[in-house]
This record gives sequence, structure tokens and C-alpha cells, in this order.
Amino acid sequence: MKIIVLGCGLVGGVIAKDMFDRGYQVTVADISSDALARVGDYPDIVTEKANLTNSDRLQALIDPFDLVIGAVPGFMGFNTVKHVIQSRKNIVDISFFPENALELESFAYENHVQAVVDCGVAPGFSHLAFGFLSRYFDDPISLACYVGGLPIIREKPFEYKIVFSPFDVIEEYTRPARIVYNGKVQIKEPLSEVEALYFDQIGTLEAFNSDGLRTLIHTLKVPNMIEKTLRYPGHAEKMKLLRDAGFFSQTPVMVHGALVSPLDMTAKTLFQKLKMREDEQDLTVMRIIGIGRKGDKVLRYSFEMCDRYDPEKKFTSMARTTGFTCSSTAHLLLQGHIEQRGLICPEYQMRAKAPFS
Repeated sequence: MKIIVLGCGLVGGVIAKDMFDRGYQVTVADISSDALARVGDYPDIVTEKANLTNSDRLQALIDPFDLVIGAVPGFMGFNTVKHVIQSRKNIVDISFFPENALELESFAYENHVQAVVDCGVAPGFSHLAFGFLSRYFDDPISLACYVGGLPIIREKPFEYKIVFSPFDVIEEYTRPARIVYNGKVQIKEPLSEVEALYFDQIGTLEAFNSDGLRTLIHTLKVPNMIEKTLRYPGHAEKMKLLRDAGFFSQTPVMVHGALVSPLDMTAKTLFQKLKMREDEQDLTVMRIIGIGRKGDKVLRYSFEMCDRYDPEKKFTSMARTTGFTCSSTAHLLLQGHIEQRGLICPEYQMRAKAPFS
């Protein structure tokens, strides 16, 4: 079977390699030659340099393939998924787009496709866990996810390195965070309500509100749900300072007679310094906590994940945990193990007792 991966960033390249290792014919497309070089050690993976925002070019690219995997930055994600659905191609997508994926639910069903969205680590694996817990409890009370990708070696002042799209990192600091409290959706300021959590082998991390629930606020009837992003202590305050000073704004300002986007400047300067070096290693940590009634008891169910950089394959932990969730789902779909049609949220599969169980 033939698959195409749209986007060859830090995660897309790993997805392409993993799908190839599973025995599929793989093509990967990206506008950047430097990005496509990430799969240079896999000479049998076909690379296509292409502007994926060009609808005609995108259509020509995806036509020959049995499955499309979306790994583009969030600002491109929704339109890319919509175009693939309109082309009547199945897609598994990881992009962190701001739009509501459920707006495509009837559109995907009418086009007779399978479109799996939010299929990374968080959202993605976290949604599988929430779906499982909502089924495990007779009466779920609360679900919480704490998740983050971190460099193993902490370097001042930010103690952070970018492990996926820099624009999506900024979204975590600027996009209003939706939570569910007492059955109602509430909007929280991103980077707010910081709390300290201890993790074995890592130490104390801080957790702050981020907008990771996404489809869960519509698909699960759980009265209390929250997702928080994990960083080393002090990071949230530094990002709030930059955000409140306007460095993440997309509104152009005049500088020496030229209009300049503060966000673009930040991405080109500050975030260039936060790029991981080739010799750097990262880890991904997640804690899921569910509380609910089962029979006549109130139970607390929790589990943790701590994944680390793979030095043999030189895969970052964030690429592994995000990419392997996606590629495993793509494999199940291609092998006919996912029967649902239309728009597919990961939490649906756990509630349906699909092969993810």
C-alpha cells in the first residue's frame, strides 16, 4: 500500500520512517529541502518538494495514494484535512489547528472517508486514555492530563527546547484554554493556574493551563476535565512576560519604515536559539488521572509515561510519542481494523472497544 506524509518536520520525518519500516511505500512532501533531508538516510522513501498550501499541487500529490498522513503546522491543518476529505481520501492527522474538527464530521461522512484527527501524543494518546477512563468508570467525575516535552539537560534562561513546530509551541502560550468544570465549558488564560507536580527520575515540574481538550469537551460527558502543559519551574512566568510584552503578536508594527510581525521576529530570533542541537536529547512525560464511581466505590485511576530520546535511531522522544501514535493508527486503519466512517476522534475508538484496547 502507498501512503504520503504531508510535512517532514521533526515529527513528520519520523512518521515517514516508521511507516516505511512497517512495510509501506512511503512518499513525504514538504516545501523545505532541509526538512526533506531528515529522511535522507532512508533512500527508498520518495521525497517531493511542494507548497502544500497550493490546492492544485496538493491534489496532484495525494491522488495516487491509499492514505494521507497530515503532519503540517497547525495554521495549515484544518484546510489540509478538509481538502483531503473533499478528495475522498482517508487521512490520519496530527496537526494542532485552532478550528473545531467536529465541523468536518458530516462532511467526512458524506464523502465516505475515514478522517482521524488529533492523533498525536496530546491531543491523541491522551484522548485514547480519556476515552478508556470514561468507559472504565460507571460514573466518571473528573479527568486530568498533564503532559510536556522537555530537554534532558536544562539550560538557562528558558530551560526548554522546541521539539515540534515553533508556531504550535507559541499557540500553547497564546490560545485560550478550554476546560470543563461542573459540566460547563470555561475559558482560561493560557499559562495560568500554575501548579507544581513531582515526577520520579525527573523532579518537580510546573503545569499550566493549555487548550488540549479539543474534541473531548464535546464528545465526553464528564463533568470535570482539564489538560495542563508541563515545563521546568519558572518557564511559564518567562513566557507570560514575552507574551504580555507583545512578542507573540501577529499584528505588524512599523520598524525603520517596514512592517514587521512580532511573532515572525520571535520565531526567527528567540526560537532559533531554542532549537534542539543534533547532540541534544529530550524526554516526554505524561500523567493521566481519572476519578469516578465504579459500583459503590469512588476510585482514582492514574498512569504515567516517561519516554526518552532514542540514541540508536536518533528519534526525539516527542517525535516518537507523537509519531508512533499516528503511525500505529494509520497501520490499523490500512489493515481494516478501524470500522468507523466519517470523522474519527481517538476517544471514539476506546469507547467502541476498538483494537486500541
